Amino acid sequence: MSVLGVCFFCLRVSAQESFRVMHYNVENFFDCRDDSLKQDEEFLPHAVRGWNWNRYHAKMNKIAKVVLTASSNQVPDLVGLCEVENAYCLDGLTRYSPLRDAAYRYVMTDSPDERGIDVALLYQPATFRLLGMQCIRIPSFRIGRKPTRDLLHVSGRVISGDTLDVFVCHFPSRSGGTRQSEPYRLFVADVLRHTVDSLLSVRQSPYLIIMGDFNDEPSSRSISQVLGAQTPEEENDVSSFLLYNLMAGKEPGTYRYRGEWGVLDQFIVNGSMLLPSASLHTGTAEAHVLDFPFLLEEDERYGGITPFRTYKGMRYQGGYSDHLPVCLDIRIRY
Repeated sequence: MSVLGVCFFCLRVSAQESFRVMHYNVENFFDCRDDSLKQDEEFLPHAVRGWNWNRYHAKMNKIAKVVLTASSNQVPDLVGLCEVENAYCLDGLTRYSPLRDAAYRYVMTDSPDERGIDVALLYQPATFRLLGMQCIRIPSFRIGRKPTRDLLHVSGRVISGDTLDVFVCHFPSRSGGTRQSEPYRLFVADVLRHTVDSLLSVRQSPYLIIMGDFNDEPSSRSISQVLGAQTPEEENDVSSFLLYNLMAGKEPGTYRYRGEWGVLDQFIVNGSMLLPSASLHTGTAEAHVLDFPFLLEEDERYGGITPFRTYKGMRYQGGYSDHLPVCLDIRIRY
């Protein structure tokens, strides 16, 4: 980058004090084209769901609306997404939806997941200068399981000059039962933990965020034991090399199943980010579930409110997602 470009970068962000991170499982953001290598048949125009280009564009615009509504003075600096089919969908979202003026760039995985859904990260290049990305393949064959989503690891430089490492995850689902499917999530958590340990061992001043749909609660074994993500109690008594979950007990939850809310979408950070003196500082009070009224509807069966889904079973209802998004604010000192 030229000297002029560097100066422009400094001028643009010199007044910024906060850095906002968002994560959203967008519930089956598919295009309408058949991918012969993936099992995407149910999201084609002739299929029982009746997915079509009008519904695709409506879905794209709704995702854009959620991201824009999550903005305060500016759009979120980072947006992690789950359940995106391919780059075509992200090109549409970033270039042809109401989000186009935000000038996001993105990176995403290309996983062996049978349905073809992946994870992605949108980023603002003025506040997060991309340094590199890595797709971490899960060797599912070792435990006799079908392929699952890759883990996405992205490194970028923020305005303080520090490197921020971000992981976007979508752990295996609870299909077949929570207990029966748990070993698969434990396995993925172990892969993630080893990757994180390797990263923390080489970073002199590590700042790390893990976000995603874990299909487990903060208290589940995959999170609390395998990842070792604790609930921070005393922010002055933390270790840079331990992980801390910022979402435990957040209301109303991010996903509702049979009338019960759960916190499946989470932010996990390493201890450096909890230190008051850190260049990048956050805490449990800075993590939120975004429960905008338009994202919710009455639960006709169980009572109360529930996420306003795109589909209820096979019936299209034109909502947003079966998950609520989550948001984390970080204070950057420079």
